[in-house]
Amino acid sequence: MRNLQTILFAAAIVIFILRGAIYTVTEGKQTILTQFGKPIGEPKIAAGLYFKVPFMQEVRYLERRILNWDGEPNQVPTKDKKFILVDTTARWQINDPLLFIRTVQNEDRAMTRIGSIIGSATRETIASNNLVEAVRDTNQIFDSIQARQALRAKAIAAGDVAEAAEEEITGEIEHVAVGRTALADKIVENARAQLKDLGIKIIDVQLMRVSYEGSVEQKVYERMISERQRVAEKIRSVGKGEQAKIEGKTDFDLKQIQSDGYRRVQEIRGQAEAEAIKYYAGAIGENKDFYEFIRTMEAYQKGFQPNTNLILSADSDFLKLLSSGVNK
Repeated sequence: MRNLQTILFAAAIVIFILRGAIYTVTEGKQTILTQFGKPIGEPKIAAGLYFKVPFMQEVRYLERRILNWDGEPNQVPTKDKKFILVDTTARWQINDPLLFIRTVQNEDRAMTRIGSIIGSATRETIASNNLVEAVRDTNQIFDSIQARQALRAKAIAAGDVAEAAEEEITGEIEHVAVGRTALADKIVENARAQLKDLGIKIIDVQLMRVSYEGSVEQKVYERMISERQRVAEKIRSVGKGEQAKIEGKTDFDLKQIQSDGYRRVQEIRGQAEAEAIKYYAGAIGENKDFYEFIRTMEAYQKGFQPNTNLILSADSDFLKLLSSGVNK
């Protein structure tokens, strides 16, 4: 029984020692051994089973995969004196675990140092270039402007003045000499040497967002609103001009129609009067006494007012004319 207990006790001690002497490295991890807190030996990168001196050595696990760093937006003045907020992100990797442990020791402290170094490189790079370099990569916008100008010319030719006014490009547009991507590469280049001394490899830096500082942004919005209002007023002015042209043409066409109608009426009236005179003359030529009677009646009709009462004597010429006319 005593021998069995001794064997079990010895086996437990061996297992305990082996557990302290064996460690594993998984995919995506790398390790460095420390002895009494001091890094020793070469880092273990390949996944597998490894041994260490129990109780004296400890294993420090580090990421071998690519890590991400997101910075806080920083206010930076550009070369053309414009204050902007720049939000950056970066990808990095621990490429020298031994140097990493000796300098920054862990990922949290590494993030702090990365933020400080990349922030400084970003400010230096942005401050030495104009704002347009951090916004655009190419000068393709000028091709777009030419295309819009061609569309505007077609709109003017087609009479679409509202579209022509809307497509008008206003304001000064700068040419890009460096570009956003090249600025990010410069930031990487400036930060790489300092991070290399920390056992860190910087892979790339991206300018996630570039925006105006609050007070400047408000002024930009006000200028944009003013510009849109100016374009709207121009479109209204052009519309009023078109309205006046249409109304003028409508009035001209109406007067021309009225003139043509009046001329036609007069022509028809003249033809009718000519026909009436023709028949009237024919009737007069056949009976002169009837003509005299009709003309006299017309004269009396024009001479007497309505509701006029006449008292005629027996020898009145008018009565005789009436009597002779009736008798005839």
